[in-house]
Amino acid sequence: MDIKLQSRRLAAGLLACAALALGATAADRVALAATPADTLVIAGKFDDIVSLDPHESFEFTGSEFATQVYDKLVAHDPRNLGPIQPGAAESWTVSPDGKTYTFKMRRGIRFHSGNEMTARDAEWSVHRLITLNKSPAFILGQFGLTKDNVKDKVKATDDWTLAIETDKAYAPTFVLNCITAAASSIVDSKLVKANEKDGDWGNTWLKTNAAGSGPFKFVTWRANDTLSFEANPSYWRGAPKLKRVIVRHMPEAATQRLAIEKGDVDMARNLNADNMKAIEGNKDVAVVTIPRSYVWYLGLNVKHEILRKPKVQEALKYLVDYQKMAETVLAKQFVVQQAYVPKGFLGAVTDTPYKLDVAKAKQLLAEAGHPNGFTITMDTTNTPPTSDMAPAIQATFALAGVKLEIIPGDFRATITKYRARNHDIYIGRWGSDFLDPHSNADTFAKNEDNSDNPKAKPLAWRNSWDPGELTKMTNDAMVERDAEKRKALYEAAQRKFLQSSPFVMMFQQAELVALRKNVSGFYAGPLSETTFFHLVEKK
Repeated sequence: MDIKLQSRRLAAGLLACAALALGATAADRVALAATPADTLVIAGKFDDIVSLDPHESFEFTGSEFATQVYDKLVAHDPRNLGPIQPGAAESWTVSPDGKTYTFKMRRGIRFHSGNEMTARDAEWSVHRLITLNKSPAFILGQFGLTKDNVKDKVKATDDWTLAIETDKAYAPTFVLNCITAAASSIVDSKLVKANEKDGDWGNTWLKTNAAGSGPFKFVTWRANDTLSFEANPSYWRGAPKLKRVIVRHMPEAATQRLAIEKGDVDMARNLNADNMKAIEGNKDVAVVTIPRSYVWYLGLNVKHEILRKPKVQEALKYLVDYQKMAETVLAKQFVVQQAYVPKGFLGAVTDTPYKLDVAKAKQLLAEAGHPNGFTITMDTTNTPPTSDMAPAIQATFALAGVKLEIIPGDFRATITKYRARNHDIYIGRWGSDFLDPHSNADTFAKNEDNSDNPKAKPLAWRNSWDPGELTKMTNDAMVERDAEKRKALYEAAQRKFLQSSPFVMMFQQAELVALRKNVSGFYAGPLSETTFFHLVEKK
């Protein structure tokens, strides 16, 4: 995301940034154009931000914001999301019983305020996350941490040592992956405490401010207008390549396309397929595809006597034209993914055993006792992309005599029906909450109570399915302490799931990003918090 400009273009670009920072009108911004060589200007959407507090925010842009501004105890290398790397903690150990994680803090890290980071800040940050108990608190809460016990379970034993005790021995990769989440951001406790009001742990102040130590310092957030950062020159990993990042709120894809083509912005994050096609021949713009964590599937409710039959479930998997849908109606914004763990996660399986095969489907239906097909309903939201998927699926189902009656509705109505297990077939989307396979395995391949009113209601439950051995495999993988064995467990579970399950896994959603060709070093993974800007540079 970079560019070198001649001096007069640089001057114009600096004026453009000044106009952005001062809230210039849209017309002014277009007229000024040209981005400066030391600044990354992004066209995006960030109307989902409700808070900048990393212990409260659970929206996409909020999590992405936290990655730029805060450090966590451990982290992922943006160039290789596989192995977990040291972060604010330079090392860690796990006790022999697998329940206590001891982190040795890196010395010399300073918050943007100038305060030195110690284990006391890391301790207070976890106490704050769990006690506030906002939406993302469950990510660490699932290890048995509660507001009543967190001060006993999470302790700084000295300024440079933090101990976290879990309620049982989990897979270390599971625990550590959760600690890479935005919810685990370490905040400047002195600064936030100075801004507390009425025992709110500084939440009111931190909604619109920041207290981090990350590669970028927060500058400004104006809702539906501008979000900006400036480089932290003393960042412990090394200063960012560029001095500032400015995100301009541009909700319309067509507006983003014009901006990236003219050079008004260096990156466009929300182009649709039509706009991507329009810029294909532009030699100054490159398009990259980033698989995100959303997986799309058909949920087959096995309460239905026909959908309960394994051969019917298998037949329907042969009645979806996955590749054609991805390339046409979904216009390359989705990639075929037939396992429940998204690409980019530990243990992700990329096998695609199913493709449109009408003859095979007819054979399976005949063996199941339905040689002439059957009639079934499918609930779907009445907005894209589900409204685009549904007719395509209806058409290919019909090739084997399966008459699919589409029941469109708004999201609230369809999800309510789905959660009550009152559907036949449902087009669903699932997004991971943290960068670990358990986030998806726990819902697709685990159901410990298939009664009508269980404590947990995962997607398997919603489709009235008892996964049998898969539940045990999922639980075993959650606590397997050998990373390679754990990976193998997830791979085996997904392949078993592929062979027999009432889920037609179809796609992993992708983000299409347009970049000016002088921009390099942009890395992004499947989650919002795996989007990194500090290595971006311009040539």
